[in-house]
Formats: sequence, C-alpha cells, structure tokens
Amino acid sequence: MNKTVYLDNSATTKPCFEAVEAINNCLTENWYNPSSGYSGGINALGVIEDARRVVSSFIGCRDDEVFFTGSGTEANNLALFGAARARKKQGSKIVSTTIEHPSVLKTLEQLEQEGFEVVLLSPDKNGRISEESLYNAIDSKTILVSIMLVNNEIGSIQPVDSASRIIKEKNAPALLHCDAVQAFGKLPIKVSALGVDLLSASGHKIHASKGIGFLYKSSKVNIRPIIYGGGQEGNLRSGTESVPLIAGLSAAIKAMPNVEKQLIVQKQLYDKIKAMLLNTERVIINSPEDALPYILNISVDGYKSEPMLNALAAKSIFVSKGSACAKGHRSYVLSEIGLNNDRIDSAVRISLSRHNTLEEAQLLCEAIVEITNKMRRFKK
Repeated sequence: MNKTVYLDNSATTKPCFEAVEAINNCLTENWYNPSSGYSGGINALGVIEDARRVVSSFIGCRDDEVFFTGSGTEANNLALFGAARARKKQGSKIVSTTIEHPSVLKTLEQLEQEGFEVVLLSPDKNGRISEESLYNAIDSKTILVSIMLVNNEIGSIQPVDSASRIIKEKNAPALLHCDAVQAFGKLPIKVSALGVDLLSASGHKIHASKGIGFLYKSSKVNIRPIIYGGGQEGNLRSGTESVPLIAGLSAAIKAMPNVEKQLIVQKQLYDKIKAMLLNTERVIINSPEDALPYILNISVDGYKSEPMLNALAAKSIFVSKGSACAKGHRSYVLSEIGLNNDRIDSAVRISLSRHNTLEEAQLLCEAIVEITNKMRRFKK
C-alpha cells in the first residue's frame, strides 16, 4: 500500500489532535446551550469567551471585535453585505479584485444587482494588485474595499496595508475588508498593522474543523447582520453558537507553532520542493517568486491536469487542479495573470502544511516523472 501524501492543504487540513479533543469534550461534556442561565450554559458560554480571547490575542484586537461564523464564506458574506448595506447613504462604489475567492466575487455580483458599482482590479503577471491601480480606483465615493491577503491558487501576497493607506490619503469613506482565509496562521497577522476594518478567516485551513470561521469587525465601525434571530454574537450573527467547533478553533490556534519561526522553516522546504520540481522535465512554476511558501502552482507542460491528478491519486498522492470551490472550471486566476489555456489546463496546485516533509516532496517528484514517462509512451 502506498504511503498517503496529502498536498492539498489549501482545500482543507486534517484536524489536529488538540482540536479533535476539544470538540469531543464539548460534544460529550460541555454540550449545553450557551444562552442558558444555569451552570451548564454558563460553562459553555465560558468556552466561547475563552476562544474569543484566543483569537483576539492572535490578531491583536479587542475581544468584542471577534464574531464567530459558520465558515470563511459566511464571514466574507457578512463583511461585504453588512458593510455595503450599512454605508449606502455615503456612496455606492466598491473596489475589489478579479482574483478574489468565489465567496467574495459572487457576493459582489449580488451587490451589483442591488445597485452598487463594483470595480474589479486585475493583477500583474505575478498575481499581485498594484498600488497604482488601487490608488486610481479608490475615490471619495468608495464605501468598501475588499482585497484578499493571500491568493488561494498561486499564493501571491496582496498589498492590503497599501490599500489602507490609500483610503486615508483619498479621504474615502471606505471600510477595508480582507479575506485572510489562506493567510491566517501562516503569515503574522495583526489587524492594526494591516489597517483593516474587517477580516475573515476559517478554521478548517488551520487544522480545526469545517463549519467554523470568524469575522473581525473593528468596534469603530457598524455593519448590518445578514442572519436575524436571537441576537447571538453581539446581534451580528444570530443562531445558537456551535460551542464544540468554536472550542476546536481555539485549540487549533493554541497548538500552532510560532508563525514567524514556522514561516522560515516552511520557506526552506518550499524552496527545496521548487528546486526539485524545476529539475523535473516539463514542470513550469506558475506561482510568483515571492509567493506564500505554502502554495505552489505548477504546470506539467503537455499533460492535462485531470489525468495527472488521477494518476497521482492512484499512488495516494493528493494535490488539486486549483480552488476546490471551482471544480470543473478553468482557473480564472491563472487566466487573469496571462497564462494561455494549455498551461492553465495542465496546472496543478501543491499546497503544504507544517506537517509535510521533504520525503513527501520527493515522492511527488518521482511520481510526476514516472507518470509523464508512461503518458509519453502511451501517446506514441
């Protein structure tokens, strides 16, 4: 039986032991409704508030600025719908980018149907939005700017702090939202340094479970809820809180190694993997030089993605074609950075976690060589 090599961590991560233990504890022991006034409910509420403190400490904000959601997608929806609808008397212009996650782009499409003007900026060939394009797009009518911190397909890092500075320079009434789903736990994130008003993250990208995310919202700004009900999460996200999943998120954050130190270790592994792949015939690197060292997008020239993924999966090596949310569609991100269709159709995303090893990278490279040799013989 082949050793399982999991290299699709941008799609989801394996929950860590600490998260699973915390979830199980809340499912079996601390399972009460946190809105109940007796001891069980009070204890459950305590779990939530402890988790809120863990998150707030991690990103450098106040405890009451953290709001738990059911996913990163929900956090993005809440940020965009909530901010735009709350500020429509001040203007109607929203600035974002063409390489955002579908949970942002689809929300912006809906806001456009509601009468908002949406301006989407295109990246350069390295997948980065230029400060010049941000400067030209943001004006006195701009009420919201949404820009991801790390692109989920190629790992390009975006100038979120520059967007914050430009908003101030232009004296725009805009709130700044950052989708940090792929950056959270991998880059050091402090909301004050980024200059954001809103920031979204997800649990299942950092070895917590699926079904949990959070939104940071500055106490200085108001947004409208998109879910109405019992008024949980400061009236911003009604619905009985999932104490087990919140506890799991908190435990996963506590279990993380130091982000700065891990980034150095990760970069060393990433560079070795890149070098190995470049020594493999027909491999082209699509990610930029300065990409986050957790996401490496490549193309195997002349070989379609799907047969390659299937052949790798047969060897228990799991990678992806791109975003899990865009299954079956050609990558719009790779198209936006100017790659031709042949290169896009042969793209493979390798996404790492702190648990991946050089041995696993060697197995991947050896498998690609073996598979391309077999495919070449078959073509003949």
